[in-house]
Amino acid sequence: FFFVMDIDEENHELVTLFDKIVALDSSKHQEIIDGYQNILKSDLRDDQAVRVKEQAIYNLGDLLAATGKAKELNQLLREVRPFFTYVPKAKTAKIVRKLFDLVAQETVGNTVDQQIAVCEESIDWSRQEKRTFLRHRLQTRLADLYFQKQAYQPALTTLNSLLREVRRLDDKQLLVDIQLLESKVYQRLRNLSKSKAALVASRTAANAIYCPPLQQAALDLQSGILNAQEKDFKTGYSYFYEAFETQHQYGTTEKDAKRALKYMLLCRIMSNNVDEVSQILSSKNVLRYTGREIDAMKGVAAAYKARDLHEFEKVREEHKAELESDPIVASHLSDLYDSMLEQHLIRVIEPYCEVQLNHISKKVKLDVGLVEDKLSQMILDKKLNGTIDQANLCLIVFESDQPDACYPAALSTVDNMSKVIDALLDKWHGKFEKVDEGKKDEEKDKKDEKKDEKKDKDAKKETKKEEKK
Repeated sequence: FFFVMDIDEENHELVTLFDKIVALDSSKHQEIIDGYQNILKSDLRDDQAVRVKEQAIYNLGDLLAATGKAKELNQLLREVRPFFTYVPKAKTAKIVRKLFDLVAQETVGNTVDQQIAVCEESIDWSRQEKRTFLRHRLQTRLADLYFQKQAYQPALTTLNSLLREVRRLDDKQLLVDIQLLESKVYQRLRNLSKSKAALVASRTAANAIYCPPLQQAALDLQSGILNAQEKDFKTGYSYFYEAFETQHQYGTTEKDAKRALKYMLLCRIMSNNVDEVSQILSSKNVLRYTGREIDAMKGVAAAYKARDLHEFEKVREEHKAELESDPIVASHLSDLYDSMLEQHLIRVIEPYCEVQLNHISKKVKLDVGLVEDKLSQMILDKKLNGTIDQANLCLIVFESDQPDACYPAALSTVDNMSKVIDALLDKWHGKFEKVDEGKKDEEKDKKDEKKDEKKDKDAKKETKKEEKK
């Protein structure tokens, strides 16, 4: 867990103590923890002491996280606050972010509520110390914790108040993170229009600055999720592919890359390109990413390819933790199950014009009530032309007649004839008399004008004759 200090002056008091701690056996956890805490309690404030204390904080935090001491790690965040009074603000923010990353690790065992409590306490401290830069980062982290807890309204409230402040400061880097998180919250609330608007705003802010590769991968991942939500799986797959390649190349953990890969496979299954799943999994970059999540998607693809509803249910039950824990995957698999069930029912019903519900239930091996509900839904959605006889508990399927082109043509002819007859009746009742009178008046006016013009010409000729005489 430890990093060795690179300081020239070996005679410094804290440097000597630090070297002794590093030299201790790694199994003596308590002695190492006590040693680092003694370094942090020192009153020395020169440059060398600050460097030693900073490294001691990192080493102590890593050790507490690795040993799963959540309470001590949360306490460390409080104990280092006096050290921040004589440290630059940028370095303070760096140390706090590092410690919060350790607090959020799964090995530590902190619940989301405990992380929220620590975060709120740190926000109050940064507000008292007027550390605006640090407070904004902590509030973003708090909103993310609310999002993980599925407390979406507190998350939106935190983000809206934070956005107003950050826009005034024009901190583009933080704006990208805030608006990306806002897009995720609205997506979970099924408000796609606002989710897309927040994502566009986040991309606009990212285009104005240098966007790190991992942040760009997060934007691509969210774009893919929104496209998949709108059933545009081809575009969604391309975004997920870009996110996966970036995470594979620059990511520090396999978790985010696996998530993008899982969504890639999901898009191929949902777009009915199941054969491409095996090709994706056999590519060079994907071979290293194995586990139950990828096995679950392979099982779903195999069940969908075989059109086996019961195998599909079996895979969902075996990999329930992997498939149901992700809301995106769970939502799409639910739609896929409904689609497979409809196809299965239509295949069973196809040979019959009238069939008992019990017979359909036995064929598909599902409960009669579930089959009846699904058939009713299909009839209402006009996916099935028929009706359910409740008295005899049977389904009556109607023949699907091909529409004859003769009937629309006949209706069109009758409609045109009706218009002609209406026009003749209107003329008979004098509706067009005023129009005809108006035309006669216009013709009379034109004749009078021509007569006047002729008289003028004759008058001009007479005047010319008189002038010649």
